[in-house]
Amino acid sequence: MEKANAIAPARTWGISRNVFFLGIVSFLQDVSSEMIFTILPLFLTNVLETGAAIVGLVEGVAEGTNTFLKLVSGWLSDRVGQRKFLTALGYGLSTVVKPFLLIAHVWGAVLAIRFVDRTGKGVRTSPRDALLADSSDAKTMGRSFGFHRAMDSLGAVVGLAGAALIIFLMMGEGKILDRASFRMLVLIGMIPGILGVLMVLLFVREVRVAKAARNKGEVTSPTSGISSQFKVLVPIMILFTLGNSSDAFLILRAQNLGLSILKILLVLVAFNVVYTAIATPAGMLSDKLGRRRLIIAGWMVYTLVYLGFALAGAAWQVLPLFLLYGLYYGSTEGVARAFVADLAAIGKRGTAYGIYHGALGASALLGSVIAGVLWDKLSPSAPFFLGAALAGASALLFLVFIPERTKGAMPGRP
Repeated sequence: MEKANAIAPARTWGISRNVFFLGIVSFLQDVSSEMIFTILPLFLTNVLETGAAIVGLVEGVAEGTNTFLKLVSGWLSDRVGQRKFLTALGYGLSTVVKPFLLIAHVWGAVLAIRFVDRTGKGVRTSPRDALLADSSDAKTMGRSFGFHRAMDSLGAVVGLAGAALIIFLMMGEGKILDRASFRMLVLIGMIPGILGVLMVLLFVREVRVAKAARNKGEVTSPTSGISSQFKVLVPIMILFTLGNSSDAFLILRAQNLGLSILKILLVLVAFNVVYTAIATPAGMLSDKLGRRRLIIAGWMVYTLVYLGFALAGAAWQVLPLFLLYGLYYGSTEGVARAFVADLAAIGKRGTAYGIYHGALGASALLGSVIAGVLWDKLSPSAPFFLGAALAGASALLFLVFIPERTKGAMPGRP
């Protein structure tokens, strides 16, 4: 049985041991996932010959049906003070299901595989984010989440670059994905996923501050320890996410505008390079200036990006739009997760992340299904017009209803 640990001291780049190794785990897992799942929409449409509505259903279910598990796993990690086990279990589920893509011949099988994969994400995400927060102090929270997001995105760079190389060697600049190339991506992509699971088991340590906080009476009721500001934040995030359909539609849009599969992968590499470069500095900046400004600015960039995808009429426009999309992601993803940690006491972080990720997952499900229907029934531009409108409205609501937090404010107070 592991001994209870205090928050590990900062060792590398101002972050703790746990944050560092969880970053490496995310790097390895994202190499695997990006190599396999990024072009899954093209596998569905090019190989299995489904429509965009099926892509929306598969991606929506993948991101949305793990909502309940995110809620339960976050609450459970608070309840028992065990975040590492759930994190490892979630990564393990996502890893063991990937080989089944080698024998998938109907879209229903792909749906089931994506469901299990995202179930693993649902099990791990809230406990992992809570473990990251528990392994950081208030002054470096943004830096820690920024580093983690940067490593996640760096994994995407490597995974997508590897996928691009494999596609080039097997297909050249072909515009239609074939089954043999996809199978090769799955075979190679499984390896870093397995290494990531081993990394969690061997190098990440439990930080049992959640259980200690509960035993000391820090958390006395289901709603204590969570700021009322968090209860305003979640509905605004739901509205934003309703228009933030799966990135599968960005890939379909790139193909719709004439890009080959190889060029799509290279554009995604460029997107993740920007994301990686921005994430850690953005997190550090949020530690100094506050999270609110960066989130609002990022959402405004997102609004412009989705409007650009709606109006795009030429293949060359895809690259600058994806670079701006990387700027949005890098400036908001880690910062938003750090903001959730700001709004919850230590013993309620798992529950807060469960609510946060669960609400966004449910909204993503509906948003992706709507996007697929709009694509098929109206036009490929329609989902992006909707996303731009909802993002602009959400940024305005955030500006009006979410004030900047005063340093040292206690979670749970209005």
